[in-house]
Amino acid sequence: MSIASMTGFAREAGVTGSYQWAWELKTVNGRGLEVRVRTPSGLDAIGEEARGQILKALTRGQGQLNLTLSKASSAAKLRVNQDVLQSLLSAIGGLSLPANVQPASLDGLLSVRGVVEMDDDAADPLQDEELVAALRAGIGALIESLKAVRLQEGQALAAVLGQQLDIISRLVDEAEAAPARQPEAIRARLEAQIAELLDGKSSLEPARLHQEAVLIAARADIREELDRLRAHVDAARGLVQEGGSVGRRLDFLAQEFGREANTLCAKANDVSLSRIGLELKAVIEQFREQVQNVE
Repeated sequence: MSIASMTGFAREAGVTGSYQWAWELKTVNGRGLEVRVRTPSGLDAIGEEARGQILKALTRGQGQLNLTLSKASSAAKLRVNQDVLQSLLSAIGGLSLPANVQPASLDGLLSVRGVVEMDDDAADPLQDEELVAALRAGIGALIESLKAVRLQEGQALAAVLGQQLDIISRLVDEAEAAPARQPEAIRARLEAQIAELLDGKSSLEPARLHQEAVLIAARADIREELDRLRAHVDAARGLVQEGGSVGRRLDFLAQEFGREANTLCAKANDVSLSRIGLELKAVIEQFREQVQNVE
């Protein structure tokens, strides 16, 4: 399984009957999972249904779901209101017309208000079963398309994270092999620090000098930091290989990387170790930024 990015965009569109519709879903980074929905008036129910499906399919990210719906224009449809027409004919039939008045003609009758009506074609879209089925199928395809995009970007992220972990591992090896960590160099530094501590005087007892030397050596030792950095590298590689929703755990490891690098820099008593520590902090910060994109 591969890791997935939280960033992605998908679109599904179609034509159903006289309707044209389009779903669009965009997701970006987020600490949790949140989806906002925007639908045309009257389609709130299907929008909430779609939102529920998205919340089940994803685990992290901020999403925006939009639905657009339009109806193809068509020629106006006319309808003769038979009830009104018959009522009008009955009323006219009961009249006694003067000799100079002509009977009503058909075109005259049709011009009377209420006889000819426009068909009401503005039906509720949710009553169109074919349209509702198409919209539901569209949201399913939209979610699958978005997941594919996020997985594709996740593969690129995995490659970048792998390269950064390789750099961290290399820098840890360099710190391990640094000349400043060799026994001879450590001994020389201790002798110089003890000489500075005594300042030409020998008033301190040998046992006290030994204790001070041990404390100085302990404060300068970075063995634990190097061991923990290696353990964190192994754990991060395992999470990237495991895939799935590992973003939060990778983010935690990135914080731990930073703590160990800061401690290493604080303990470094040599220019070469300080340089390695600063390089470690730089690549760890890059690693942390990339991890923010992982679901």
